[in-house]
Amino acid sequence: MLTDILKIAVDQNVSDIFIVTGRPVSFYKNGVIIKEGEKGLTPAEAEAFVKEIYDLANRDIEILGKRGDDDFSLSVRGLSRFRVSGYKQRGTFSAVLRVISFELPEPEKYHIPENIVKLCEQPNGMVLVTGPAGSGKSSTLACMIDHINKTKESHVITLEDPIEYLHRHNKSIVSQREVRVDTDSYVTGLRAALRQCPQVILLGEMRDFETISVAMTAAETGHLLLSTLHTMGAANTINRIIDVYPANQQRQITVQLSSVLNAVVSQQLLPSTEGGVVPAFEIMTMNPAVRNMIRDGKVHQLDGVIYSSPDENMVSMDESILALLESGKITEETAQRYAVHPERLRLRRK
Repeated sequence: MLTDILKIAVDQNVSDIFIVTGRPVSFYKNGVIIKEGEKGLTPAEAEAFVKEIYDLANRDIEILGKRGDDDFSLSVRGLSRFRVSGYKQRGTFSAVLRVISFELPEPEKYHIPENIVKLCEQPNGMVLVTGPAGSGKSSTLACMIDHINKTKESHVITLEDPIEYLHRHNKSIVSQREVRVDTDSYVTGLRAALRQCPQVILLGEMRDFETISVAMTAAETGHLLLSTLHTMGAANTINRIIDVYPANQQRQITVQLSSVLNAVVSQQLLPSTEGGVVPAFEIMTMNPAVRNMIRDGKVHQLDGVIYSSPDENMVSMDESILALLESGKITEETAQRYAVHPERLRLRRK
């Protein structure tokens, strides 16, 4: 039964569930794949599991049959929420489910520093949270939205694919829109959002030129825009944004970006000595030197500025990893594996 599998996943605090033909139902927890049993699923068994998922979500499985890929969210009362990615592989139906708690993440529990959560207190501009898939970007953004909701009277519009954490109206009005369910696309929803009196817009992901272009306009016209990119490090993030523009527009976008960007937070999850995972963060906030570097196309110099800055709101990834190592939360081997400059980190330890 699918519900039995979902309950095991929630009870064991796993992050993802894999349903793939030829493999037993498997769980992903703290960087390790755990098999539930030994017998691989037959194509019919995998399809039956996937069909159960669609039935629970009251969604037509023909969507998956036609497209080959399908993303949506699913709630199971009294258990949890799940972000589902259905797909076909070698002609069979498969799915990966991300487990999402009904409860909003608490910064203290997720080890998200207060100075990161408070980056959302700016009245306008752009804050980007970046990192690889599964690094906790959604949790960090959910903490920011929750902080706004508890402290400000704002209209917050989220555009997500699919919706993950559910926010109740508090001091703010929170309108959560799911791509393909509530709006056709990020771009359509974002353009509409500009006419819906938002003070804050959360954009699930800045995927392409058109989305990034409208997002830049939103940040430039007095809104606070929060979004994500699958990049690691502030310099890579800024280069990714610039590179989606045609060559003849890149000079203009560097000037625009230097004025609208408030901060870039990059994060990754590291195996902890306590058996779970712990996040490490790079934080780049904007000061005159950083704005000038971006405007003048000297993005390659940003890493040096972050590394040498004494400001607590400007922290390099290696500095964050070193702090985790010195506090005993990660091992030396983990620090070396995840460091941007392992040799430099080793010298710091001597």
